[in-house]
Amino acid sequence: MAGCGLLAAQLLRRLRTRLLIARRLQGQLARQERFGDWLQWLGSTGLGRRLQKLDGETQTLLDRLGWRRSRQRALFAAVQLGLPLLAVVLALLLQHGVDGVWAGHWLVLPLCALGMGYLLPKRFLAVAAARRQQRIAHEISLLIPLLRILFETGLTVEQALRVLSQEGRTLVPQISEELRLILQRVDSGLTLAGELEKTANLLAVDEFSDTCVILRQLLVEGSGALKSLLALKNLLDDRRLTRLQERVSKMSAKMSAVMMVFLFPALLIVLAGPGLTALARALGS
Repeated sequence: MAGCGLLAAQLLRRLRTRLLIARRLQGQLARQERFGDWLQWLGSTGLGRRLQKLDGETQTLLDRLGWRRSRQRALFAAVQLGLPLLAVVLALLLQHGVDGVWAGHWLVLPLCALGMGYLLPKRFLAVAAARRQQRIAHEISLLIPLLRILFETGLTVEQALRVLSQEGRTLVPQISEELRLILQRVDSGLTLAGELEKTANLLAVDEFSDTCVILRQLLVEGSGALKSLLALKNLLDDRRLTRLQERVSKMSAKMSAVMMVFLFPALLIVLAGPGLTALARALGS
């Protein structure tokens, strides 16, 4: 029965894939694609474009997250426009359900829902951008040894970056994506040094900025800056060791607080409990 069920599920999956391919060839979009196109249309409206131009911090966060295409920016603008409206509708429905509580303050709950619906997407975007910056900083420790290996084989800076953008997706996925975008702009006629500097300023990751400075130095001086890569690798290792030591020290302090809260009362009960019970019995008699 289990084998028959797996075979039937596989056949249904293949049939669904064929139907989706046939619909796509005939110009019919799936539901997910229709929903995405609708969100893109909402973000591409005049209000959505005006919202994208007014909020410069959101644009910076989208760049750091890697959402630099017009479709991705339009999707975020649609979410930032649609979520407050949805929150206001839900607040009005909730207020209608508990009318006695909000009878004299019928504007408070919708306004709070409107503000939260507008600010929450931006906060989630800031958290996602910060996590991507941390991943990029973590990948630098793998990027530098790979660059030194490629340079020692005789590759130039551009050739090494092309190899990493194509073959380094499993080891350094975030940096390989950034390198791919940089090399696309280089192929269109821009300079590699200028694009490295622009991307470093855009991502605002200290480790990546230092690496880009060394790469620009390699473009000018050739192989004389390989020692700088090794010094940067040692510096990053020292920084990581310092951060781990700080984390361990903070964790030990937290564990001491936990021990004082939970273990110390139990220790008092075990040690002082017999004496207190004997004293209570003596006083009672």
